[in-house]
Amino acid sequence: MNLNPYLNFEGTCREAMEFYAEVLGGKILTMMTFAEMPSDQPASPEVRDLVAHARLAIGDEVLMASDAPADRFEKPQGFYVTLSIKEPAEAERVYNALAEGGTVGMPLSETFWAQKFGMLKDRFGTPWMINCERPNWQAQASSAA
Repeated sequence: MNLNPYLNFEGTCREAMEFYAEVLGGKILTMMTFAEMPSDQPASPEVRDLVAHARLAIGDEVLMASDAPADRFEKPQGFYVTLSIKEPAEAERVYNALAEGGTVGMPLSETFWAQKFGMLKDRFGTPWMINCERPNWQAQASSAA
């Protein structure tokens, strides 16, 4: 079984997925518009160029997305897409790239469990957590208890 986030955008899916591919070192596997979908009914003019389905491979993980028609779009809330990054410098690079033009919720900083941890909403409205755990922090916490 795989668990894959599926993001909805308000007309910016293509731009967002291309940005995520660049920042996260991923590869876009699928980017299909509503006009390209097999159907016996053509897509309406207002949605024909919007992304109906996109798949972005990032290592062994997949991030999927689409544009939602205006009457069905809801701003993301109640979740974060979390990136676990091993190297602090890479965590900083990714955090800074995603934060550009977005809103910082928690600046990237050191915590008891992480060398670097931060929260933000990117310029597309996607909420992210960037986590660079301390090596063996869970084992150390368990032994202290």
